Amino acid sequence: MTTTTRPAPAPSRGGVRAVHLWIGVAVLAVGGYLSLGIGAATSVGIGDLFPPTQSEWHILATSRIPRLMAVLMAGASLSVAGLIMQRITANRFVSPSTSGTVEAAVLGILIATMFFNSTSLVVKMLIAIITAILGTMIFLQMLQRIQHREGIVVALVGLMYGGVLAAITTFVAYQRDMVQYLDIWTTGSFSGILEGRYEPLYTVLVVGVIGYLFADRFTVIGMGESFATNLGLNYKRLLYIGLIVVSVMAAVVVVVVGAIPFLGLIVPNVVTLLMGDNVKKVLPVTALAGAGFVLACDVAGRMITYPYEIPVATIAGVIGGVVFIWLILRSAKGAAV
Repeated sequence: MTTTTRPAPAPSRGGVRAVHLWIGVAVLAVGGYLSLGIGAATSVGIGDLFPPTQSEWHILATSRIPRLMAVLMAGASLSVAGLIMQRITANRFVSPSTSGTVEAAVLGILIATMFFNSTSLVVKMLIAIITAILGTMIFLQMLQRIQHREGIVVALVGLMYGGVLAAITTFVAYQRDMVQYLDIWTTGSFSGILEGRYEPLYTVLVVGVIGYLFADRFTVIGMGESFATNLGLNYKRLLYIGLIVVSVMAAVVVVVVGAIPFLGLIVPNVVTLLMGDNVKKVLPVTALAGAGFVLACDVAGRMITYPYEIPVATIAGVIGGVVFIWLILRSAKGAAV
């Protein structure tokens, strides 16, 4: 009888100290101030924020503050979703955008639009969550049937699976003359965020708390089913709890904002490379780093071609693609050694 052992998570590299969180909060505060002072309405600039007049406050309350909140919540939630997914699958190249989760959510939005066109955003969000969960479950079932689970192999399988789902979505949209909607759902942008149109994103805060409460157990199940079972944990139940947390976060962001490529892949990888793999310790920093990354992309997108703007998904895709290639090369170099 042979036994298979899985490598334990990488040792903590100093852990998360209070100074890390305070630095992250300070950087976000500066970025948030810049974000509030940039917009098409030139009457509200960076120097007009303290104190704002009544008309300036109206612009801030209806447009810029909702946009800032959406940016922060979307960035934090997708990064945390990627962290949890990488831990429960024990693979650094798995994320909502490389496992078919995002594509399944887009397919759900298309189905909701086809059959419930006049319903509220919440109903479309619920349908997208269901399809995202189902799509991610299929991906996990595929992983269990793969003999060679090297990081890049799993990433390629996930990308191909997502491509199949995207092709199905495009085909159905073409048949229903709805292809024009796909750009909205697949290209993350905050230009349309206004008061009354971003509030469903607060759902990710509740789900994020649930993910934090289960963080230690997610770390354990990432070591393998036999290891987790020997410690008295219900591996399957925890796996599906993690799956639901990830799917809800990804689906909500896609419904409200659109897809942001590579975010859930690169941010958790960079943070864990610096601080280790303990989910509970690095989750707060991952959330801050994800929020800061998306905020930086949003501010840059509004400043590069001002008064026009570049979608966040475009800038995040360029940066994320470069970092993704670097991670692949780094992984290949490590395997060669």
